[in-house]
Amino acid sequence: MIYEVFRQERKGQPFQHAGSVEAADERFAEAYAREQYGRRGESVALWVVERGSIMRIDEFVDELNRNYHRVDGYSLKDKLRRARERVGSALVARDS
Repeated sequence: MIYEVFRQERKGQPFQHAGSVEAADERFAEAYAREQYGRRGESVALWVVERGSIMRIDEFVDELNRNYHRVDGYSLKDKLRRARERVGSALVARDS
């Protein structure tokens, strides 16, 4: 079986995918992961997960149209342009 290994480099940091190991069972997977990703002290913690147990999510449906949660969905440039247009319109109306 294939097991995916995630490692934490320092306490408080997020776990990152380190690689995978092939092992007959969980006991061997743990031993192989410790040997490959922990013996030199480069990790403070490991997660070892059977590849088949990992859930893949590809689609992200935004039913509520909450694009402001995404950096690219809430353009500050558009907001500034609209604000400048409003100010320009207000100045033209005031001077008339």
